Amino acid sequence: MNAQPEAPRRSRRQAPRRRGAGTVLLSTLAGLVLAAGAVAVQSLQLSAEEQGAPLTYEGVKGEMVDAGRFSVRVREVTTARTIKYQDDVVPTEQVFLVVEAEATVPKEPVHLAPAVLFTADGKKYTATDKIDKMATLAYPWIQPGWTTSGRFVFEVPASALAGAQAVFHLPLGGLYVEPMPPEAQIDLGIDEAAAKQLGSAPADVVDLGEKK
Repeated sequence: MNAQPEAPRRSRRQAPRRRGAGTVLLSTLAGLVLAAGAVAVQSLQLSAEEQGAPLTYEGVKGEMVDAGRFSVRVREVTTARTIKYQDDVVPTEQVFLVVEAEATVPKEPVHLAPAVLFTADGKKYTATDKIDKMATLAYPWIQPGWTTSGRFVFEVPASALAGAQAVFHLPLGGLYVEPMPPEAQIDLGIDEAAAKQLGSAPADVVDLGEKK
């Protein structure tokens, strides 16, 4: 709830006092020093680890989650025993969780990094490197004014499906380390019943080259 503005305080208007140029200059310098000091103190309050920690925007499947520099929506989740892309056919002894998503940006084009999957029991899975990056949403540029669709694929045990959440973020690294980089953490909507269905009856094959 937005805070209500305070009622203005009433006071008698008095004629302004004239100040000399030296007084004005000292006041200006004092203000600049105080402002710089406030910024320095605020920076010191955050450790290097805290400055590198992401700023997380949370949402659920089907909802466009605005993370500031990019927005992303999870449209569908499926499972498969085998993933196909062009001439490559990749099987798994677990299950492939396929997260279909779409993303857009307000201003500057960006790439998304490979997504990460967090499970209800605190485990973390990165998108599988068995799948060519060109077949995923990490490959295309996300352009302003356009919505780009794609998929991320995770190789996980069926027990990891219930309560899983996908985290989308920008690539890290380079000379400049962005403080508090944005990320979108999206609940995939997989409850116990859905997890049982997805884990016990995955599709025989999901073709990432197939357009939807």
